Amino acid sequence: MKHKLILFTLAGVNFTHIMFTMILMPLGDLFMNEFEISALQFSHLVSVYAFAAFLSGFVGIFLMDLFDRKHTLLFLYTGFGITAFACGLVQNYEQLLALRFVSGAFGGVIGALALSIVSDLFSYRERSGALGIIMAGFSAAAALGVPFGLILADLYGWRVPFFFIGGLGLLLTAFIVLTFPTIKPQTETGKMTLRNNPLVKIVADKNQVMALAVAFFLILGHFIIIPFVAPYMMRNAGFDMQQISWIYLVGGGLTVFSTPAIGKLTDRIGPGRAIWLFMSLSFIPVILLTNLWEVGIFFGLLVTSGFFVLGSGRMIAPQTMITASAPTNTRGGFMSLKSSLQQLSIALSSFIAGMIVQISDDGTFVNYDIVGYLSIGLCLFAVYLTMRLKVAAGN
Repeated sequence: MKHKLILFTLAGVNFTHIMFTMILMPLGDLFMNEFEISALQFSHLVSVYAFAAFLSGFVGIFLMDLFDRKHTLLFLYTGFGITAFACGLVQNYEQLLALRFVSGAFGGVIGALALSIVSDLFSYRERSGALGIIMAGFSAAAALGVPFGLILADLYGWRVPFFFIGGLGLLLTAFIVLTFPTIKPQTETGKMTLRNNPLVKIVADKNQVMALAVAFFLILGHFIIIPFVAPYMMRNAGFDMQQISWIYLVGGGLTVFSTPAIGKLTDRIGPGRAIWLFMSLSFIPVILLTNLWEVGIFFGLLVTSGFFVLGSGRMIAPQTMITASAPTNTRGGFMSLKSSLQQLSIALSSFIAGMIVQISDDGTFVNYDIVGYLSIGLCLFAVYLTMRLKVAAGN
């Protein structure tokens, strides 16, 4: 029962930092008017979080396995909660940009730390179900957090969503203090040398390097679709802004329930079989979404919800296999490096998609289908690499 409470607390942690990351984008016009900034300056507000997360993830390689997991989480999440709350107090663009960077430095490593905690507490055979609960926090952030934040901003101003995220974060900090056990990483003690340097250990292990490659290409294949989902649905499928909100509400809401269920099924049939099953099924909505024509809201939501459900579901089995590829003595550093590389992958996916997709003379997007086929190719390559992973000792 205590482990269940830990999982739901970690899901809440994921909910807050993902909501913090996502809420900025639909409020873009408001921020540009409020601070009188350009679209390029606004893009800096979005990207600075990922850049800070990349840097902190790299630093975390050397520090993550040196300290107790509970105290590390408390330090990082308290810092995130305070900076998230402080974003609602800023008076100018420069202050918000600086706080977004600091919050990214704290929040960017939280996802990796959550995976390390799950890997420490749950065996390989039961880990997929645990990861399903954790990933439900991501889904809830898209389905419930973002629409709720937009309602708060509409009613009370753009500062209130940040107060909500920061306040909820500090409340969850109390749950961490009360419910989390002491989780000490199994690492070698002593002064750091070239021999016991965690980065050297990770790079020297072909299995861990392969797992990092899987994580990179899997995220690249998944996120290359995402930047143009909402714009494409508006310009090519005929959705209006209100209908776009239903995409996140319905699709994200379904994944809150589907990800734990898929996680349990993955535990039952095994990650090796589950990855082929859900990866193959996920290609159906990918092809439909990236070739979609002007459709009614029912069919449009059916396609986008399928992408949400199967897109998130296909991540569980490979994540289980990736987390099991690292031995206990480098697990925290491995997860931190994995998180850092995934931040780079997300940035690269947006760049690649932007280079491929073009706007035609009639204002609709073209070449989005090419992005879809590229996504499938990248995901298949990630699956191929996944089949070569081995379960490391201690899992």
